[in-house]
Amino acid sequence: MTSLEQLLRSGPGRLAGWLAVALAVLAAGCSTQPREAPPAAASARAAEAAPAPAAARLGTQWGEGRESRVRSVEARRLNPERPDDVLTVGYAGASGVRAAVGRDPQRQLNVPLAQGDVEWSIRDENDRPLPLQQARGGGTLQVAGTEGARYVLVLRNLSDRSYEVVATVDGLDVLSGQPGSLSRAGYVLQPQGLLRIEGFRKSRDEVAAFRFAAPGRAYAANTPAGDARNIGVIGTALFELEVPGQRPPPRIGAGRSRAFPADEPSSFAPPPRYGPSR
Repeated sequence: MTSLEQLLRSGPGRLAGWLAVALAVLAAGCSTQPREAPPAAASARAAEAAPAPAAARLGTQWGEGRESRVRSVEARRLNPERPDDVLTVGYAGASGVRAAVGRDPQRQLNVPLAQGDVEWSIRDENDRPLPLQQARGGGTLQVAGTEGARYVLVLRNLSDRSYEVVATVDGLDVLSGQPGSLSRAGYVLQPQGLLRIEGFRKSRDEVAAFRFAAPGRAYAANTPAGDARNIGVIGTALFELEVPGQRPPPRIGAGRSRAFPADEPSSFAPPPRYGPSR
């Protein structure tokens, strides 16, 4: 499968200015590789309340290389100080997710971001979406992974706007491998476009595939920039981008919608703009 990705790169202290963007990723597949027992109800409640066992945790491994070429473009954030949306998704083994979400959780296959402009999902290597489950009490969305399985972050732009996508896995920026920050540059999601983030970027030509792994094998646990406390979380932030010479389309629902705009309070005819008549 071939996909097109774009990434922004910016120098220190130039976030508010024009950002040098990297881009055009052609991703091609290249895989390798004895007391009395408590009553049943009480036992079930205790199991739900208990923290997930260590074996239920998962991290993301630095996987096999996948071809991913980039070129540079230019773009600038409309609002460098504040993202249009931020999403945090937790992941673990199936038993860990069950402990986090409880019984009969609500499930969904994607998350709408930026007022519905963008759909976010996490997919397996066969492009099937992994169900997202709501944690108890309205907490972080959770996704169940399988150790050794490859996954891809997928964003679909349903709008005519361009967005910058800053993504992290286990607290590490997917482009630089450094601790995640909203000030870092990211991928460009074109209007009506599809972006597939398949791994940590190794170079301008290759990424290291995302694969679920035991925490000790996670990239974040085996690089100086990583922090094992952040293992098991995926982050995504969206910034709308300015297109030179083009005004962004108005957002539907912005301001007061009127079914009969001509039926305003009556008034007399205003004078012409060029001055009173003679």
